[in-house]
Amino acid sequence: MAIPAELYMEKHYADDYVPVSFEAPHSSLLRTATWVGMGFILTSLAFLGALVFGLANMVNGVQENATTLTIGAAILAAFFLFGGFFLVHVGRKNYREYVKRSGRIH
Repeated sequence: MAIPAELYMEKHYADDYVPVSFEAPHSSLLRTATWVGMGFILTSLAFLGALVFGLANMVNGVQENATTLTIGAAILAAFFLFGGFFLVHVGRKNYREYVKRSGRIH
């Protein structure tokens, strides 16, 4: 959902003023998609650990289901990692619009 034009605050900013991240209307920190995406990225780390565990067991032949564990962990790690990056990208949409409008570089 885009920010309505009447909420554009850049016209009220003093020169060289950088707004506080959490208070700015274009802040990515106020969007649920950003936080869910970061949670997905952190969740992918657990599946990457399971992937390493499965690969180690495939090499040593310790567990019977090491191949199933490795394949499942790889699929879930990829899903959560790419899904998290996508959600963070979606959550930062208002910030990218703000940068395009104002020309600011942070």
